[in-house]
Amino acid sequence: MDTNLPVSANPRVVIIGCGFGGLRLAQSLRNAPVQVVVVDRNNYHNFQPLLYQVATGALEAGSIAYPIRKIFAGRKNFYYRMADVQRVDPASNTVVTSVGNIRYDYLVLATGSLTNFFGLESIERNAMQIKSIPNALNLRSFIFQNFEKALLMENPNDRQALMNIVVVGGGPTGVEISGSLAEMRKHVLPKDYPELDLRSMQIFLVEAGPALLGPMSEASQSDAKRYLDELGVKVMLNTSIKNFENCRAYYSDTEYIPTENLVWAAGVNGAEVPGLPAEVVTRNKRVTVNRWNQVEGHANIFAIGDLANMVTEDMPRGMPMLAPVAQQQADQLGDNLQRLLRGETPKDFVYKNKGSMAIVSRNKAVVDLPGNVHFNGILGWATWLFVHLMTLVGFRNKVVAFVDWAFSYFSSDQALRLIIRPFSRRDLKDDKGKKSAEHRTSTPEYNPTPPAIQAEA
Repeated sequence: MDTNLPVSANPRVVIIGCGFGGLRLAQSLRNAPVQVVVVDRNNYHNFQPLLYQVATGALEAGSIAYPIRKIFAGRKNFYYRMADVQRVDPASNTVVTSVGNIRYDYLVLATGSLTNFFGLESIERNAMQIKSIPNALNLRSFIFQNFEKALLMENPNDRQALMNIVVVGGGPTGVEISGSLAEMRKHVLPKDYPELDLRSMQIFLVEAGPALLGPMSEASQSDAKRYLDELGVKVMLNTSIKNFENCRAYYSDTEYIPTENLVWAAGVNGAEVPGLPAEVVTRNKRVTVNRWNQVEGHANIFAIGDLANMVTEDMPRGMPMLAPVAQQQADQLGDNLQRLLRGETPKDFVYKNKGSMAIVSRNKAVVDLPGNVHFNGILGWATWLFVHLMTLVGFRNKVVAFVDWAFSYFSSDQALRLIIRPFSRRDLKDDKGKKSAEHRTSTPEYNPTPPAIQAEA
């Protein structure tokens, strides 16, 4: 199949992935003398930090996604192809995709990250995750489907397992979805399910480390734990989920939490692209790059964002896998590509930490700013809302998100608890018992819904 890309006298920059980094880079090349080709299996940009709100019914999926073609409408040097990337061939300067081969002069890998299950196969088969809009919609459907099932259960133990929710991972995603679920338990579920005793519903947040929000300040860690305790979330620190099957989330060989709902937010790997030499791929699937984001050993291949493993004196374990890092690297790479075209020496990337934040629930959030500045509560909550509202792509999305948040705040309700497409948990293995290779397709935000079966517990 031919991708039908026009021949151009300008160099072609192929960007794999339109997440935070890929989108920002394509925007930064707006006036550059290059042909920009973005390849992504989704035809929209996904604002990942708000996926948990889609999963809990606070926002509609359309308010955090924006069509790629609409973002770049009118750009004469921009082209988009919807495709799965199968591999890259550095020898021929070619990207092999599901719709044909694409030649490049410069290649930028902005594929983001995939969920890391740390080799725990039972969890990979059975847990839910929140890395994409389909994931979030599946989780939303699954939770409400299980509450509908709980109404029908005569056995109290079976009913309890359907109502309990275990969130694994005490980073921002785990903290935010745990708080959102606790708000739902308090304000929403009692109205929808008056036949159930929601006081017995338990929400667990399980973290392997000694504190929540590991990279943030001790004050933020302490405040987040206190807020979750006030919301009735059972926080389990220094605890790991080792196995999940038969409605049991085991944290030791014999001890377990009865649940049908396990949300895995415990780790990520880089979404590596097949075709690069093994020596440039690190243990967590990130690609080794220099201070120009240039892939080691390749003059015209670059990686940015979560995929890029850039080690510096200040960051000996690599840059953090955060959206601001991806955006700043994209800005610098956009400038450096134009420098290379002019025959100039690129500039080294320097990360400017502008702070971090996490929301727990209404009027409860934590914010760390440079200079050891920390604040929380309603001021932190308002700051979080403003920053996320302003960084959403598209005016319509900003308006819709603001209206939905205002409605939820004043009504203590979430209107989007719809089971539009019932979800059935499936096995990640094919009929021959081999792991599906589907998850290795490395366009961003691609965490496949597992493809086969799941017996009813």
